[in-house]
Amino acid sequence: MGGTIYRVKTWLDSWPVFRQLTGSDPLGRGHAARSKATENVTSRTATADRVVKSICPYCAVGCGQRVFVNDEKIVQIEGDPDSPVSRGRLCPKGSASKSLVTSPTRVTTVKYRAPYATEWQDLELDTAMEMIADRVLAARTKGWQDTDGGKRVNRTMGIASLGGATLDNEENYLMKKLYSAMGAIQIENQARI
Repeated sequence: MGGTIYRVKTWLDSWPVFRQLTGSDPLGRGHAARSKATENVTSRTATADRVVKSICPYCAVGCGQRVFVNDEKIVQIEGDPDSPVSRGRLCPKGSASKSLVTSPTRVTTVKYRAPYATEWQDLELDTAMEMIADRVLAARTKGWQDTDGGKRVNRTMGIASLGGATLDNEENYLMKKLYSAMGAIQIENQARI
């Protein structure tokens, strides 16, 4: 009989609601809410060996993020309370941005279909970037004009840019500088259309 009472008492003590109603934690925010499982849980942020400040990549708001890194691997991403933009808050997409770099389904290659080909092939990102750079330079050279009607213009008609409203001011500024430096004159932004 004594063993049964002891087992019932042990069972009741393991039940959070009973501890909340009978103990010193009536709101259930401290000891009453903890279980053996929660006692053994370690926060992912506690395992980080460094914290890197970043900006959420999803939209133009620019919410601040703290990226927790352990052994050069991202273990957690949280809002940055020091950010004047988001003050530590992230939307659902920003909160889930860790999966952008850690998901096993993340695409790490570029799909490419050569001219007149019927099949797509996978290219490494470095290879694809080199191909893009080569094509941009070829288009710039092919469309280059030194003069127009006797006036010196030094421009290319082979490159144009249409920026997007999801880019922030800094990104749009850098794009404008890049395309202008390449000699492009057809530079517009979708936000002005």
